[in-house]
Amino acid sequence: SQERSARLRNWYELMMENKEELARIITAENGKPLKEAQGEIVYSASFLEWFAEEARRIYGDVIPASAKGRRVLVLKQPVGVAAIITPWNFPSAMITRKVGAALAAGCTVVVKPAEDTPLSALALGELANQAGIPAGVYNVVPCSRQQTAAVGEVLCTDPLVSKISFTGSTATGKILLKHAAGTVKRVSMELGGHAPFIVFDSANVDQAVAGALASKYRNSGQTCVCTNRFLVQKGIHDEFVEKFAKAIEKELHVGNGFDAKTTQGPLINEKAVEKVEKHIKDAVSQGASIVTGGKRHSLGKNFFEPTLLSNVTTKMLCTQEETFGPLAPVIRFETEAEAVAIANAVNVGLAGYFYSQDPAQIWRVAEQLEVGMVGVNEGLISSAECPFGGVKESGLGREGSKYGIDEYLEIKYVCLGGL
Repeated sequence: SQERSARLRNWYELMMENKEELARIITAENGKPLKEAQGEIVYSASFLEWFAEEARRIYGDVIPASAKGRRVLVLKQPVGVAAIITPWNFPSAMITRKVGAALAAGCTVVVKPAEDTPLSALALGELANQAGIPAGVYNVVPCSRQQTAAVGEVLCTDPLVSKISFTGSTATGKILLKHAAGTVKRVSMELGGHAPFIVFDSANVDQAVAGALASKYRNSGQTCVCTNRFLVQKGIHDEFVEKFAKAIEKELHVGNGFDAKTTQGPLINEKAVEKVEKHIKDAVSQGASIVTGGKRHSLGKNFFEPTLLSNVTTKMLCTQEETFGPLAPVIRFETEAEAVAIANAVNVGLAGYFYSQDPAQIWRVAEQLEVGMVGVNEGLISSAECPFGGVKESGLGREGSKYGIDEYLEIKYVCLGGL
């Protein structure tokens, strides 16, 4: 474990030394602003650092025996080969969060990066070599969009693979789960979310607007923990909407990710743009109002204006499915119970956010929200120390934190008799 720890540490240090180049690869691949890409590399590297340290803390147990002449031991052993299937929106961090844990546990990995962003995975492989990680431990299988389904199926059905870890859409996750069932593989799934962001009357509105801006528009709304629907209590609704619109217009700049003032890069492809358009059109046809934005950006192609909608209802598509784009729909509500009911009336539960200055309300709502992660008066909650994952159809298992390594370990019970 000490050797694994040292190699992971080397890999972390090489990532930090090369962070500028690695960030430029991300911006070139998926368009996110360079500053966000640099943030991703630091975040990404933090998982290698964290799991380098956790590698030395894989403790077993000695259990008091129920019968004389016996000793009962519990060992933790690596599950074996782990297949890692990752998305395009965090092409570096989604790899290290899984691979750091797997390597710390003593597994080898086969990484299938998203077809849109294979270069980040290959760059990590180059640094893994330089870090002294032995050949064959970190493997990358890039493939075309046409081949993705077939490669995913092979990874999930091959008996040599013991474990699947996937981050991506709920629909794809269900297909992979079916494939993995044939050989009863261990699975970790980090799937789609539909994050509510609730602003109660007691909230500090300026804080809530700042949190809303960060949570919604990071990576142009293309993250699985991005807020997807805003629920704002009637007492502060108008003030929140007005301040949020002003902040969007003043602080967000759409443009080329390599341009220093850009905060909003392009969406990943034409299909993503069409989904945002469809959600806006549907909402407006049912009575929603466009407060700001609402259409493709004058830069053209995959650029879209950051958009804010008010007078939104729960019957609209944008409040029923994940948009994955720069669209913020605001629903007005009256009571806490109503807000919690709306927030929970979906089949997924990854992240949820709310703003309140009422301590009793904070406890009640944090416990009642059916999500794996809650941000209270905080819009950005991810870090290597914290367990990342969801409930319901948002997934299985947790990543990062002291719990993340358990996903790659088998527990073996050893009974020594005849003593």
